[in-house]
Amino acid sequence: MPRVSELDPASFDPQFKDLFERFTGGGATFADQFSVMAHVRPAAEHLFSMLLELKAREGVSYRYVEMAIVVVSLLNQCTYCVDNHAPRLSVEGISREGALNLLDFAEHPELTPVDKVVVEYAIAVTQAPQRIRDQLMTRLRTHFSEAQVVELTLRISLCGFFNRFNQALQIGEEHDAVPAAELSSPRSI
Repeated sequence: MPRVSELDPASFDPQFKDLFERFTGGGATFADQFSVMAHVRPAAEHLFSMLLELKAREGVSYRYVEMAIVVVSLLNQCTYCVDNHAPRLSVEGISREGALNLLDFAEHPELTPVDKVVVEYAIAVTQAPQRIRDQLMTRLRTHFSEAQVVELTLRISLCGFFNRFNQALQIGEEHDAVPAAELSSPRSI
């Protein structure tokens, strides 16, 4: 149970309720996160609308976005985000076990060379963005346009925000949840 109350979506005005419905898939995922962030409506409106817009425009492949989100969430030990995003990679051909082992990307049998660059970049942005080497950026830009690099960096950084937001307010924490430390341990760059 979150440390602050979840606002009841039934109390939302029609426009805000529509955003809730679209973002949460009718309350199926992230409803608790949305209902807590709704205490600061401008934040909820802008963040969730932006995420829906980014997903709809498909500037960066869904595979790479979800992969980056799982990597960041593993590093930050956000069980809630890992549990909600790892299954989405199965549609992209990455098993649950493969998703939980993304931090061991170098010899990962389910990853393509481009996947490995995305994982390496997500780790670097999360752990030490000030020390990202030009060589990594060159490899990333071989596969992604400048706009895609910006969007991927944005999604990685936002994931770190959501990890910390969820953890600080205990959103999605259950007594029977697997501790994130058991899912994976942080790796160095």
